[in-house]
Amino acid sequence: MQARNRSFWSRRHFVGGVGAALLFAPSVLRAEPRAPVRRNASSFRTHDWQDHFDHLGKGIIIADTNSRALQQWTADGEMFLYPTSVPMTDELTRRGYTEIVFKDPEPDWTPTPSMRERDPSLPAYMPPGPDNPLGVRSLHLTWQYYRIHGTHDTRKIGRRSSSGCIGLYNEHIIEVYNRTPVGTQVKLI
Repeated sequence: MQARNRSFWSRRHFVGGVGAALLFAPSVLRAEPRAPVRRNASSFRTHDWQDHFDHLGKGIIIADTNSRALQQWTADGEMFLYPTSVPMTDELTRRGYTEIVFKDPEPDWTPTPSMRERDPSLPAYMPPGPDNPLGVRSLHLTWQYYRIHGTHDTRKIGRRSSSGCIGLYNEHIIEVYNRTPVGTQVKLI
């Protein structure tokens, strides 16, 4: 009986406390609607590699700039899916077929001429390290200046935030990098 009364009083005090809080916080009762919060997550659209390529070869990467996701297939058909950042505008977006031509384990960064034209305050060069916008790994494509790379700025993932490259969380680019041989087929859609 003693335990039952304690439980009753606990609930009674809780309900009374909530009521008092509502009395002293009238703004809670008449909260104004707020603009929706934009999250940097997207819903991924997955693709079948067979719709884009004839064979797996050394592996396949498809980067979907609309759903902001990267799918990777290894040569044995295992598939992985990652959220990405994508180019800020369609003018900066290159689409089509390419492949991995170089794997950079410690990427340094030199802004492209068009990037320096848009923003003259950019440094002429940045060595590897925590401030480098290419993160901890980089996969070079056949297209000059285009990369699939990591980023230290995790706010960029899931957003239109790059100047042309596809960005991944650093831990994800390490996974992709480790299982991607030079010659891997790539398609940006």
